[in-house]
Amino acid sequence: MILDIVCIIFVLGGLLFFTGGSVGIIRLPDFYTRMHPAGKLDSMGSLMVIIGLFVYIMETPNLLNALTGLKIVLIAVFMYLSSPTATHCIVDAAMRSGLKPWEK
Repeated sequence: MILDIVCIIFVLGGLLFFTGGSVGIIRLPDFYTRMHPAGKLDSMGSLMVIIGLFVYIMETPNLLNALTGLKIVLIAVFMYLSSPTATHCIVDAAMRSGLKPWEK
């Protein structure tokens, strides 16, 4: 019962971060400022949802769930490393192509 509540808290927290990132993408004025919430909040939201899934899978420990939990951890590590790197590469490509930042 307690693990279910922890799982729900992590998944809802991740959805809150995804919502904040979506609002930031819609509300901010230019490409560079939109990439910031897309990179930061997307990484944190996916990490929290994956932690919630890991807690749910490991609720009943057996060999199959342990292997599935290991796969979930590997997905979390890959996403946590690749998402900020991809965001940086996209912003760097925009700078090199000559896209100007927004000026008030």
